[in-house]
Amino acid sequence: MSTTDVLRSEWIKIRSVRAVSGSLMAVFLVTLAVTLLAFATVGQAEAENGDTDLVFGAFYALNFGQIAAISFGATALSSEYLNGALRISLAAVPRRDLLYAAKMTLIGVLALVVGFATSFTAFLVGQLFMGKYAIGLGEPGALRAAFGGGIYLALMALFAAGLTVLLRSAVAVLSLLIPFVLIVSFVVGDIASGVALYLPDRAGQLVLHQNPEGSVGPWEGLAVTAGWAGLALLAGWWAMRRRDA
Repeated sequence: MSTTDVLRSEWIKIRSVRAVSGSLMAVFLVTLAVTLLAFATVGQAEAENGDTDLVFGAFYALNFGQIAAISFGATALSSEYLNGALRISLAAVPRRDLLYAAKMTLIGVLALVVGFATSFTAFLVGQLFMGKYAIGLGEPGALRAAFGGGIYLALMALFAAGLTVLLRSAVAVLSLLIPFVLIVSFVVGDIASGVALYLPDRAGQLVLHQNPEGSVGPWEGLAVTAGWAGLALLAGWWAMRRRDA
């Protein structure tokens, strides 16, 4: 099979498995729903605090969208480990490197497209409720945050995808990453804020701040998250090449 054929077959898998396509759509829908709820109720009240970072606040809902992005990355791979599906995939595409690269490329591209749509839509919709506190994409740091937010969501999806190949279980990955980004990361941040700047979620979210504090800049933080995702992808590639199907 050619690379195009493999990509097409992987696209059919993602589109036809309801849990996978549903988690991808959830990235956008969950973020938009939280944006509407949060900004319509307490958006202006939060902005009245003079210390509020209005740019970072505009992307508050990405905290929930990242959970869906992680779920997408995990479920997109976990179906291969159910009922011997991986053996069938390898029978069709014996070149494991090609199969793995096609899967991760498609996951990354889809997550990036949906991530950009999600990030920009959340920002623009949220500002409709902000009244005199509304900001535009011309606000310093806003356009960078909108683009960076989309990249961040894609990186978290790839991070989860690589770990899923390594652990062979979406349940294991979700049980590890979701508590980590919701609880552990914040606990570490309270105890050692310098260390937290190098965690995959906290580092990547620096790009959402108008003026990030600390020694790590917005794009450097996103590069840290990319490094975590790259390590996970390398670990998954090793597992795909070395382990029996």
